[in-house]
Amino acid sequence: MADLLLGLQWGDEGKGKIVDVLTQNYDIIARFQGGPNAGHTLEFDGIKHVLRTIPSGIFHPNAINLIGNGVVIDPVVFKSELEGLARFNIDLPKKLLLSRKAHLILPTHRLLDAASETAKGKAKIGSTLKGIGPTYMDKTGRNGLRIGDIELADFKDRYRALAEKHEAMIAFYDVNIQYNLPELEKEFFEAIETLKQLQFIDSEEYLAQAQQDGKSILCEGAQGSLLDVDFGTYPFVTSSNTTAAGACTGLGIAPNKIKEVYGIFKAYTTRVGSGPFPTEDFGNDGDTMAKVGNEFGSVTGRKRRCGWLDLVALKYAVQINGVTQLMMMKADVLSGFETLKVCTAYQYRGEPIAHMPYNIEPENLSPIYREFKGWQADLTGMSAYESLPIELTQYIEFIENEIQVPIKIVSVGPDRKQTIVR
Repeated sequence: MADLLLGLQWGDEGKGKIVDVLTQNYDIIARFQGGPNAGHTLEFDGIKHVLRTIPSGIFHPNAINLIGNGVVIDPVVFKSELEGLARFNIDLPKKLLLSRKAHLILPTHRLLDAASETAKGKAKIGSTLKGIGPTYMDKTGRNGLRIGDIELADFKDRYRALAEKHEAMIAFYDVNIQYNLPELEKEFFEAIETLKQLQFIDSEEYLAQAQQDGKSILCEGAQGSLLDVDFGTYPFVTSSNTTAAGACTGLGIAPNKIKEVYGIFKAYTTRVGSGPFPTEDFGNDGDTMAKVGNEFGSVTGRKRRCGWLDLVALKYAVQINGVTQLMMMKADVLSGFETLKVCTAYQYRGEPIAHMPYNIEPENLSPIYREFKGWQADLTGMSAYESLPIELTQYIEFIENEIQVPIKIVSVGPDRKQTIVR
């Protein structure tokens, strides 16, 4: 059987830390979608690590880390990630496996991303410009190059044909983008040589065999459920399925083989880039959350928009993912607020509703809040649920009652030790 771990908001929920906490219980950690736009931050022994494509189990001595077919890989970013791990004496060829069916991000994919976003002007969607959208477009358009193609004799010819097609598309956008393709390609092909030192596998066969052998598997998602290309706040979404279903298509694991679904959410809500955000706070409270929670993208450095917990959106994410256990992150960030607000319903076109409608743009919708008394205590040194302030335990129990799924983990700080298991 396989367990599944995913974010329930607009990404940045703290998945990296929780995977890192959970990995000691699993034999295999497998990433199932997304690319280097994801940044999973792990903090332990006073060192901070940001992983983009590599699964978060890489620091555990026994876990095998697998990058599934649903992931898109930028060899250049990947190479720099591997270099960042060099000082930890990890046996990467043994511990890190790549699916032959995972798609490659080419330098021209990144250029296409920039040209497309520039051409949109004010209507831009806030892309991370990592080439991820264009790579998934090539995947569905049946043009893409995959890890397995690297092993073919005519890989460079295949590369050239696709890169030339991209250059014609970049010219079509008619925007002024300066680039030196030969230089980018030199870096790309050097990184391809680095990739060749790792194991390329038929991952769906590998995982099927692992399940037969009774191995435990944790499927790791990137971004968050509200960024899912089908179920998120389209078009302000990512290009892949970030929900539970994406784990089946991104790894080749059958739906009836998924057991626990761990859903991670912050005690408040954040969002990066453009797109509707009903509970966004434009005043001091939102600024305080950003400052105390250090709400800046681990990959992009972009400031995150902050606001109150949106229970309507959270219920929706729990429902479409079939979440069995919840994990609440960053409870410590809310220490010091006199009053906390939780959105329990929406006022939608003049009517109160308790579900996520098709359009959540502000002209159609406003949040209906319930207020809670805040707490002043510093939580970062606490290690038992019983020692938490009563106001926080009431907040947690209210969320549990509303969503009808137990909150099993409460995180009270960034370090892996600052984790309370209920």
